[in-house]
Amino acid sequence: MSVRPHFLRESPDPASDVLSEVLRLVEASSSVSGGFSVSGTWSAPMEMSASALKFVVILKGSAQLQAEGLSSPLDLAVGDVVVLNNRRWATMSGGPRDGLPQPLTAIAPTMDAVDDRDDDILFGGHIEINPAGQSLLAAALPPVLHVRSSSDAAAALRGQLELLYAEVLARRVGAGFAIDQHCRLLVLTVLRAHLAAVGDLPAGWLRVLADEHLRPAVALMHAQPGRRWRLDELARAAAMSRTAFADRFRTVAGVPPLAYLSAWRMRLAQRALRDAFLEKRDPDWSSFPRYF
Repeated sequence: MSVRPHFLRESPDPASDVLSEVLRLVEASSSVSGGFSVSGTWSAPMEMSASALKFVVILKGSAQLQAEGLSSPLDLAVGDVVVLNNRRWATMSGGPRDGLPQPLTAIAPTMDAVDDRDDDILFGGHIEINPAGQSLLAAALPPVLHVRSSSDAAAALRGQLELLYAEVLARRVGAGFAIDQHCRLLVLTVLRAHLAAVGDLPAGWLRVLADEHLRPAVALMHAQPGRRWRLDELARAAAMSRTAFADRFRTVAGVPPLAYLSAWRMRLAQRALRDAFLEKRDPDWSSFPRYF
């Protein structure tokens, strides 16, 4: 009896959660790197790695963001979240516009110094992804992703930020762990809100997930990546003709359907090889010739 490699294991659920699968593949996680609370007029410059994903959350008050690539500053309100994608610099500022800015050059590495009596409370962190994430997650996001808490798509985000705010202020035992876990969910919630709110995504896997017509076919490919899918089977799942399906998929994903499937298989294979290396074991090559 042959054993199928782990990365080609078929799921019994044809409507698999593709977004969760991608986030697992790129090993997306997040953590708080610091925060501050302040009253009056202030300004906080930030220098960042050009290959990093950084997020900023407004827990209380308001702020203005200037960043590399922005033609004009962004006004941020309480509950807003911003993801900076491969930006080298950014500046946060706030308080009365006619005041002399207080420079904040030393951002607290923890949230212990946050004072709820201050007018503005912000915190920031990093979204960690593996090398595959650079070609999937980072490439699919705009340079500056702004999710407004006032939007209909951000209802879940507002509730999550309230829980996060409570952990920051209560400082209970295990607060650091709880804050990091909330931040992990924050990444997923921001992506969901982005998918729901943005009408014109660039071609790629994120736009495919937002396309209701193609999503059933994409779910099948992700649920059973080892199957020899035919174009007519995938078109049938999308309730479209072969030609219409192929044309729409190429437009939305940027590549033909079977090229998308091959690229996904290769990313799964890369993860399997890396895991085998880390676990110091030999990968199971028995089924590879059938699919590659």
